[in-house]
Amino acid sequence: MRFRSDPVRYIRGSIAPVVTPFTDDGSLDIDGLADLIRWQLESGSHGISLGGSTGEPSAQSTAERKAAIDAAAEVIADKVPFLPGTGSASLQETLELTTHAQAAGADAALVITPYYARPTQEGLYQWYVTVARQVPDLPILIYNVPSRTAVDIAPGTVSRLRKSCSNIVGVKETTTDFQHFSLVMNAVGRDVIMLSGIELLCLPLLALGGSGFVSATANIAPTATAQMYEFWAGGEHDKARDLHYGLHPLVELTFTETNPGPVKWVLHQAGLIASACVRPPLTVPGAGAIERMKQLLNDGRRVLNAPMGR
Repeated sequence: MRFRSDPVRYIRGSIAPVVTPFTDDGSLDIDGLADLIRWQLESGSHGISLGGSTGEPSAQSTAERKAAIDAAAEVIADKVPFLPGTGSASLQETLELTTHAQAAGADAALVITPYYARPTQEGLYQWYVTVARQVPDLPILIYNVPSRTAVDIAPGTVSRLRKSCSNIVGVKETTTDFQHFSLVMNAVGRDVIMLSGIELLCLPLLALGGSGFVSATANIAPTATAQMYEFWAGGEHDKARDLHYGLHPLVELTFTETNPGPVKWVLHQAGLIASACVRPPLTVPGAGAIERMKQLLNDGRRVLNAPMGR
């Protein structure tokens, strides 16, 4: 939690949203999660998240999500910022998980907009105020992903929340409406932590003054994804663009079928997790998808990490 005191300074770069490994029978694989996080740290990721869309949170119990947070915090051990996802469709569960993340030593919490209910902007405002005031010492990042939640938090609502709660410090925007990024930063202030959750908008966001990204593709190419940020921050823009385009095949692979099915298949094939199991209603990729994924792996081989060859 050493990064908690100054999140705007420290929460930057490639925050890897790790998958949640399960065993073949669908049980939570805590040891596998710990190994996966160690590999991410060795590969150069600038931060770790879990429990977002890539982590299948809605298919887990609250107890499982808490156990995953605890295991991750122990492995990360203040080496990089830790941003667990703690939101759900239930306010009580969101408060419970966010409070647990704070106690576990998280540096910030990613809180998804409540899904299924389709709340108004006033409903979203009240929701986030309640969460933020429950944990006033924990930085909160709003997680906006309208393709999954059917609600889009407006720039004005984010601005209102930032003024009301000093610990609401940023947004993870997972929307293909690129102007939305700019509108939020203009409304809230450019000192806001702005992270992209859309893979092909990770690099473009940096040109607007974004802080970094939470890219599912970092699960299979963590070093290249992290270096893309480092090159841009270091002024080597051509090198950053080269990695952006080099990652295109792996971005397509990630979403060949519903994420994280394809990512887990790749990690399993590489020996980085023991099983490619995803929980219902998701399924492992079908034969046709696997053939396409093999081709995309080949197309993206120049940006894959050396450990992926194991």
